Amino acid sequence: MKPTLSDTIVALATAHGSAAIAIIRLSGARAIPIVDTFFYNRELKKKSLITRKSHTVSFGILLHQEVIVDEVLVTLFRSPASYTGEDSVEVSCHGSPFIQQQVLQLFLHAGARMAQPGEFTMRAFLNGKLDLAQAEAVADLVASNSPLSHQVAMQQMRGGFSSKIRALRSNLINFASLIELELDFSEEDVEFANRSDLKALILTITKILENLISSFDLGNVIKNGIPVAIVGRPNAGKSTLLNVLLEDERAIVSEIPGTTRDTIEDEMTIDGVLFRFIDTAGLRTTTDLIEQIGVNRAYEAMKKSAIIIYLFDAHTLSSGDLREEMNILKNHLGTSQLVLVANKIDSENREDLKTEFSDYPHMIFISAKEHLHIDLLKEELVKLFDTRTLDTSDTIVTNARHANALKNAAAALSKVKEGLDSKIQSDFLALDIRYALEELGNITGQVTNEDLLENIFTRFCIGK
Repeated sequence: MKPTLSDTIVALATAHGSAAIAIIRLSGARAIPIVDTFFYNRELKKKSLITRKSHTVSFGILLHQEVIVDEVLVTLFRSPASYTGEDSVEVSCHGSPFIQQQVLQLFLHAGARMAQPGEFTMRAFLNGKLDLAQAEAVADLVASNSPLSHQVAMQQMRGGFSSKIRALRSNLINFASLIELELDFSEEDVEFANRSDLKALILTITKILENLISSFDLGNVIKNGIPVAIVGRPNAGKSTLLNVLLEDERAIVSEIPGTTRDTIEDEMTIDGVLFRFIDTAGLRTTTDLIEQIGVNRAYEAMKKSAIIIYLFDAHTLSSGDLREEMNILKNHLGTSQLVLVANKIDSENREDLKTEFSDYPHMIFISAKEHLHIDLLKEELVKLFDTRTLDTSDTIVTNARHANALKNAAAALSKVKEGLDSKIQSDFLALDIRYALEELGNITGQVTNEDLLENIFTRFCIGK
């Protein structure tokens, strides 16, 4: 996608399909004149939009060759007070797919062209309405699927993360300019940049970068959900538990062991936290090739999960058996947190089971079939990743591109520190500082290129 501001673009801004209303958005120098060509009042008299002020809404009809296309509301946003920074128009029409296409065709034939994915937001970036990190936060906001992901995306879109990056970069630029100045006077062996002050700044910035980088683990699960693998022997009730947690018949439930041959995944928000539950094939030795593939995938799912629910039938597995299972399982846990869940309990034998498994004080006893104590399991899951107390005014990195740039900047600054400790020449210091500045600039778009823009904005939906 070649960034260009010369065309007037148009796209459907609401979801495809039938709805009560649809919004068609235009942006560019001819956005208002194009819509004005077809806009009349209800008495079929010309109603000019050209003289209308910004941020006004006009009711009328779209008329083409004496045929009324639809009754519409037209909202004007004049440059620079618009999302894109250009003259923009939003036409609210009835949500029939036929009407949507008729209106789009009117504007296309009048000289607009279809917008490419993310082109409205790209224009907002190119016109200085948003920086690149804020633009990417727009996509995160559109895709947000939990209260936390919404709050974090909103905070970033409003510039919280960008402000911190710009402040770091500004402080570094001040010293970089002094280092660059030394290069101009290299023959005179002078130092304009105080090395002690520069080292202190590098340490301060590095600490901030490390905190931002470490926040990515949390940011990633807020954005994409906490992966939770449900594992255990065949017929332990894993599929039943998945269905209960999701409150939907998502997985096939059968008394026949080994029914689940592949991983089944779905999402559920619990107390504002998004979880991605993964039902897996039963863990056992098998000669069935297809089932063995499912078992292997279960182990792979465990490696990728932040939490592992080990579910077992409390009536068929003794505490000794469980101890053996845990010895086998520990080789696959990695850094995942383990939740032991005894299933298929009832009120009559619960105390006996608690005695049997007294070596596991944090075990949760449930009956997935009877929906018994599922709330206790949910509470435990939220407690393990309790982000409800998270201050969403804190800067949290949710974007892998940003995290990678931060790591590169931190590595460059580490080289600067090493150079200061070994008292290397200014030109080598300047090289590493420039690289750190470039990586930080890549985050906000102060340093960018066309390939990067294409990679980012083609991921957006058309109309945004």
